Amino acid sequence: MKYDLSVILVARNEEFLAKTVAEVFEKRRGKTEVIVVCDVVLPDPPIPAHPDATLIFNQAPVGQRAATNMGAKVSKAKYIMKLDAHCALDEGFDVKMMESMQDNWTMIPVMRNLHAFDWVCPEGHRRYQGPSGPCKDCGKATMKDVVWIAKTNPQSIAYCFDRDMHFQYQNDYGKKQTGDITETMSIQGSCFMVTRERYFALDICSEVFSGWGQQGVEVACKTWLSGGRVVVNRKTWYAHMFRTQGGDFGFPYENPQSKINENRQKTKELFRDDNWPGAIHKFQWLIDKFNPPGWEKRGLTKGAIFYSDSQLSEKIARPVREQLLICSQEKNIPIVSASLKRMDFGVKNIHFPSLRRGYLSMFKQIIGALENSNADVVQFCEHDVWYSKESFDFMPPDRDTFYYNNNVWRVRLSDGHALKTKDCKQLSGLCVWRETALIHFRERYKMADEKHKELVKEDGDETEFNRWIRYCGFEPMTHNRIQWKNTFKCDSWESKVPILDIKHGLNSTGERWKKEQYRNQKWTEGWTESEGKIPGWGDINPILNLMR
Repeated sequence: MKYDLSVILVARNEEFLAKTVAEVFEKRRGKTEVIVVCDVVLPDPPIPAHPDATLIFNQAPVGQRAATNMGAKVSKAKYIMKLDAHCALDEGFDVKMMESMQDNWTMIPVMRNLHAFDWVCPEGHRRYQGPSGPCKDCGKATMKDVVWIAKTNPQSIAYCFDRDMHFQYQNDYGKKQTGDITETMSIQGSCFMVTRERYFALDICSEVFSGWGQQGVEVACKTWLSGGRVVVNRKTWYAHMFRTQGGDFGFPYENPQSKINENRQKTKELFRDDNWPGAIHKFQWLIDKFNPPGWEKRGLTKGAIFYSDSQLSEKIARPVREQLLICSQEKNIPIVSASLKRMDFGVKNIHFPSLRRGYLSMFKQIIGALENSNADVVQFCEHDVWYSKESFDFMPPDRDTFYYNNNVWRVRLSDGHALKTKDCKQLSGLCVWRETALIHFRERYKMADEKHKELVKEDGDETEFNRWIRYCGFEPMTHNRIQWKNTFKCDSWESKVPILDIKHGLNSTGERWKKEQYRNQKWTEGWTESEGKIPGWGDINPILNLMR
């Protein structure tokens, strides 16, 4: 049978292992298997034979992480769920999670507490689960009565970690969110689901760490920092039995605090200190996103990226750069430039001498500039756009949204004729969180590169490829013609003083000055023309004369 989900349980001296396995089979509603890895000790009571159960037995101890990886390597399913061996589950948990899952997510259900058993004496006195011992009411011996109740209170829906990378609950953050799928900074670690491909790509259960401890922090950090999301599926739940009272109701295997402390230190070095090679986000990005208690939230930083094909006449390009420098100095916004030829512009210049002018090169330049900027938020700037100082005042309130400055006038350099429409979302007016832009443009470049290989003929004719690029458009999230793997939102704003898109005859996009040139007349809404005078600038001929 081909399975969609493998539930992996790792156990050593786990008395409720067989009960948890039975729970999976009773509550599953999809093509779900169970893979049990017994580390040294065989289950007692034994696990009943089942066609969808696989048992792996280690004669020498390897620890929880290595044992979980052993189970994952056996799996052939699309999804892997790591589950502690003392849990109850919601009916149809597997189907409810898989139907909402996305490939770059780590998903957890709502967590309840499992009331697994009571201690009961011959007199009928009951004591809630905990260490064994005589009845506290009458002193008589007690026996364990398994009740297996998933308590409805509390229900945990969000988690974080403190400055010491120690697990914490953050339900107040969860309560601020609505919907069936919500976000969480971290996870508890007793249950999570990922794709099998991503499990191994991220080394989600790294054996660099010792066997137990910090797994929730590791899984969450690797997911978020690699560009994925950690989400809670509120349509389903699991219930976990917490063994916190010591004695014979503590961990049934060796779990020294020294090893936990070592793992905690490794998470600091790997994630907090930005040393994990799989990260596309800085660790501070995660702190800024969730603002967990105990962490000092720093102010957001803003920068600009400037990209040029290095072919525009310096008569136009130099005044544009000089104006951009005036804006950046007044607004304290550092510029990272990306060009095909070396240029002395901005705090850093990334140049690509081996590339030739084209759409793929432009995307690569944008990625290079984004990667070399340290700003949280970036403003996109182009070599033939005259920017106002006010166009740098905007700070995007949402990190998952691309914001476009709609106050744009297209200006014909030859005679000063100017045109404005109601909706003018252009890449040259984009302001967005840098990490969000990186995720999108890496995906865009990869898609375009694959399409280029498919469409460009042996003779180098790029006509079909260029047509496809224009069909895609250049402005992220402004239409639904392309199904992106990573989807974001789109919005707009207007600066007090507009930006001037200089039309000089060699622009990469065409020039349309008449309404009838637009196939879709909605792009002509708010059509306003002017001859040399623009609100906020007044007479623009002195500006244009600098470039003529």
